[in-house]
Amino acid sequence: MNKKVLLEDLGLKDYKDTWDYQEQLFQKTVDRKIKNRREETALETPNRFLFVEHPHVYTLGKSGDKTNLLVDEKQLAEKGAKFYKINRGGDITYHGPGQIVGYPILDLDNFFTDIHRYLRLLEEMVILTLAEYGLKAERSEGETGVWLDVGTPFARKICAMGVRASRWVTMHGFALNVNTDLGYFDLMIPCGIKDKAVTSLNVELGRQIADVSEVKQKLLRHFEALFEAKIVKQQTSI
Repeated sequence: MNKKVLLEDLGLKDYKDTWDYQEQLFQKTVDRKIKNRREETALETPNRFLFVEHPHVYTLGKSGDKTNLLVDEKQLAEKGAKFYKINRGGDITYHGPGQIVGYPILDLDNFFTDIHRYLRLLEEMVILTLAEYGLKAERSEGETGVWLDVGTPFARKICAMGVRASRWVTMHGFALNVNTDLGYFDLMIPCGIKDKAVTSLNVELGRQIADVSEVKQKLLRHFEALFEAKIVKQQTSI
């Protein structure tokens, strides 16, 4: 039987507000798992998937190097951007308008207890979606995320990933560049990788993506197949 995953599309939402909301959902699931173990109960743990688009923001993972952000706070403010050091893995990344950000908050005990597999399936979801647009996307060994022209001088990243997991509950996720202003990536060393470029779906196709919701639907369809899940839409809570 397919596992139910509750979907919320938050629209354009401040990064910190969304992070706080993720933390609330994440902690509720962790607390329920702790209660199940302590009291020997079997309360169902929910699985969630958040879609969101953020205003310009740079986030630095817990093992990241802040020197990979190439501007100071004053310059960030001039660009209308914010900066946060957060609790996911990975280095620095950028979120902004025209980017699809997905935050699965899953209890992997409902699926499989393997973080490596979890990341590879998220990558596969994006790879299969991009294939529907005629792009041959792939993984780059030792570098999480989704890339084009791996192993060539033209290698470029189209989707960044960084997750946190505790007691097999996940948070944070992926950021797929769709109609993204790539100029904002010039203000940092993306993911701390100096010798590779960044790209977006609209740049690769030579046209703006008029219907971003179509890209989301493709992502969800592949997510359902890969995770043997059933997406159930619900109203947003924030």
